[in-house]
Amino acid sequence: MHQQIFVNLPVRDLAASRAFFEAMGYRFNPQFSNEQGACLVLGEQLFAMLLTHEFFQGFTAKPIVDARQGTELLLCLSCSSRAEVDALVAKAVAAGGTAPRAPQDHGFMYAHGFEDLDGHIWELCFMDVSACADSGSDA
Repeated sequence: MHQQIFVNLPVRDLAASRAFFEAMGYRFNPQFSNEQGACLVLGEQLFAMLLTHEFFQGFTAKPIVDARQGTELLLCLSCSSRAEVDALVAKAVAAGGTAPRAPQDHGFMYAHGFEDLDGHIWELCFMDVSACADSGSDA
């Protein structure tokens, strides 16, 4: 199976995007960052490559979606607690992002999210596995 994931996202202002995520407490891997892109470290083997529009466009012939007008994907990151979900959303809003939806409490799963400076949607969730009904499935 796969060893790592790199999600590539186009950003209008790389410096502003870096500052946004740094204000949330994230760090960047300088080994994979330059003036065209920055490697946002989301977890031990989880990364988002924030790429300038010009650089991103070099990987596809399709037009770049304006994430403030349409949704090209939903990113979902697991958190260790409900408090971590709420804290990250609060940090995102304080750094200039938005929280367009109210938190969702499904009992076994708590989710909330934010939109970054470019309108990319970042969902955050805490799942209480012990509260999940055993479906008997290994999937």
